[in-house]
Amino acid sequence: MNPLSSTARTRLGRYPERSSADRSVLHEILDDGMICHLGLVVNGSPRVLPTGYGRLDDTLYIHGSTGASSLMEGPAQDICVTVTHLDGIVLARSLFHHSINYRSAVIYGTPRLLDGDDKLTGLRAITEQLAPGQWDVARRPTRKEMAGVTVLALSLDEASVKIRQGPPSDDDPDHDLDVWAGVLPVHQAFGAPDPDPLLRSGIPVPGHIARRVTS
Repeated sequence: MNPLSSTARTRLGRYPERSSADRSVLHEILDDGMICHLGLVVNGSPRVLPTGYGRLDDTLYIHGSTGASSLMEGPAQDICVTVTHLDGIVLARSLFHHSINYRSAVIYGTPRLLDGDDKLTGLRAITEQLAPGQWDVARRPTRKEMAGVTVLALSLDEASVKIRQGPPSDDDPDHDLDVWAGVLPVHQAFGAPDPDPLLRSGIPVPGHIARRVTS
């Protein structure tokens, strides 16, 4: 697997030891997430928007309504997409050394506006990112519905990864302080499925959804 390329935008100036050039690490961070933040300029002003996404090989897919001016502006400029996982609150003996454990990815590039079969591929990737297995059981989009959705494809060619894990990094003299130090882990978990009030009786929770709750 090709390593991540280093560019002026992806090189870390602070704590470079927290970076990784392993492309599989980038894929893992993206695959573990469900929401990204899309940064771009709209009408001369910066805008950062949360949205769903999906990954297939070395392409990231983002979607939204055709009425969203932000997505329509995307193919005309460089954009920045970020995904971050908060893994823990790092509590140190000194306030200065408090931190967080995290995994983050930043991707730069000019996206492509998709149509036809490519657009359908992007929608499938986004659906499977949020609910693996759902694409094969739900009704496919109609032509009218497809016309109301914008899907962008962004290459993962220019991306960076930054990770912080582990205990606090207190200064040696502070180890003698009578202050508790350690990590408060943070986990994201799925709750029990909440059925639609209009769901017909006798339709069970499908296995691919039930497995996400128990995993």
